[in-house]
Amino acid sequence: MRMEELVPKGIFLTRGVGVHRHRLNAFELALRDGGIERMNLVSVSSILPPGCKILSHAEGVKHLHDGQIAFCVLARQESNEPGRLMAASIGVAIPKDRSRYGYLSEHHSFGEKAIVAGEYAEDLAATMLATTLGVECDPDRDYDERREIYRISGTMVGSRHIVQSARGHKGGLWTCCVAAGVFIF
Repeated sequence: MRMEELVPKGIFLTRGVGVHRHRLNAFELALRDGGIERMNLVSVSSILPPGCKILSHAEGVKHLHDGQIAFCVLARQESNEPGRLMAASIGVAIPKDRSRYGYLSEHHSFGEKAIVAGEYAEDLAATMLATTLGVECDPDRDYDERREIYRISGTMVGSRHIVQSARGHKGGLWTCCVAAGVFIF
């Protein structure tokens, strides 16, 4: 296999939640809820390849085959503590110059509402991208202030996130949240 064949051409975002008395089964059900249970998932780090197209979930799963190895950025959070709030989120930052690479980030948290966890993951990805593009990024500024700096600098086309949150099952069953960016070749 040539190296250029290992550079993904597309990515889609997905999320899911699963509940079961066994931890592994809760994870399986969360993957099933996200439509990615039939692949052998390999977690990779945080680079969105140059020119990588962001696909809808429906379009992305059309490219997957049972048993294939699928590379993804995966966020996973789980608990069997009744009522415990949890979230798993993926953030994406896309450079304006699509010949450059972007970033993905994963965030796993307890006690955060979905919007907070999602925006945090998005901010992580945007901050990583901004620093590689030479944009000054003050971590003490709030997310909206930094987003405005990215927009004004003209270096970032956009950012987004996907998040799955849930509360632990009231009866103490395992609850698992997943969010993923799944690469398509």
